Amino acid sequence: MDEKEFDYLNVIPLVDIMLVLLTIVLTTSTFIASGVIPVDLPKAGDKSVESMESQIIEIDRNGQVHINATAVSLLDLGIAIRGLDRSVAVMIRADRAIALQSFVDVLDLVKTLGFTKVHLQTESRL
Repeated sequence: MDEKEFDYLNVIPLVDIMLVLLTIVLTTSTFIASGVIPVDLPKAGDKSVESMESQIIEIDRNGQVHINATAVSLLDLGIAIRGLDRSVAVMIRADRAIALQSFVDVLDLVKTLGFTKVHLQTESRL
């Protein structure tokens, strides 16, 4: 028996698979948006917090505080989170360009109200 040598490699199935994978990645990446308020997060090591149900407080570039995408004053923030269970995690997303005092004011308010699971969201350096 004479065996035929391969004269060419059919790459069409490979291209089909790659296009399907690209479609899946592009489709799912649109659902991973991390908020509606544009916040330029500070960078830190790659230690990520496991995903859990949390209350998100955002501080934008102008120092304006947002909770659930609604702009609030510091006093209104205290009123809004006062009724929450203290075991709920609080995620603070602060723009890297804000004055440190804005962040400290929000953190102090959250800690004063007795929340123990307080996290700061950052971006990976990689």
